Amino acid sequence: MSSRKGRKEAARVVREQLAQERRRKRTLWVSVTAVFVLVIAGFVGWAVYSEQRAGEFTPPPGANEAGTGIAYGSGPVTIDLYEDYLCPACKRFQEISGETVDQLADEGKAQVVFHPVAILDHLSTTQYSTRSSAAAGCASADGKFREFSEALFVQQPAENGAQFSNDELIDLGVEVGLDRDSFGSCVKDGTYLSWTKHVTEESGRADVSSTPTVLVNGEPVGEWTPENIRAAVEAAS
Repeated sequence: MSSRKGRKEAARVVREQLAQERRRKRTLWVSVTAVFVLVIAGFVGWAVYSEQRAGEFTPPPGANEAGTGIAYGSGPVTIDLYEDYLCPACKRFQEISGETVDQLADEGKAQVVFHPVAILDHLSTTQYSTRSSAAAGCASADGKFREFSEALFVQQPAENGAQFSNDELIDLGVEVGLDRDSFGSCVKDGTYLSWTKHVTEESGRADVSSTPTVLVNGEPVGEWTPENIRAAVEAAS
């Protein structure tokens, strides 16, 4: 009898061990499957995130690598200009020092990165700062950024109003040599509105709180006279 009981006990122990082994394997496979699902979900999530990031804005031709402004010139020193097309002080800056900045770029002494920010929409009933900045992106796409940008300042409308309509911006572009069809479609479609938002957001991250702001190799130029800007470029080079 004791021998039979011993065999039963041994069989019971073996069954329990086999059952424990099956449970262990099931647990292991469940864990492996869960990890695999999380990994796949992570890859999918990152792909969706990357696609969303890539689709946040469309930089126009002529934009710098970061997509935060339009670059021209290829000198060793970088001049960053942060301006709003509705800003009277920016118009004054262009009248006083705009030619000097362009000369420094044309002379090969500096690369200029013009950041057309839109921070004065609250002084417009039609979001003119945003629309004019986006239109400047359209002008860059057609190779006339500098000409159109200058025209926007020369004919700058007053604050606290509707300012130029899209049709009037298109007419202004045609005056500086832009094609009415391609430029006009770009303006009316709002092709670079998302880019303008990106430029403005990045200017805030760069601690730019007013316009015009002039930086030479990242250092602010306090009094932006032609002499000071040229001296800052020469010192930086």
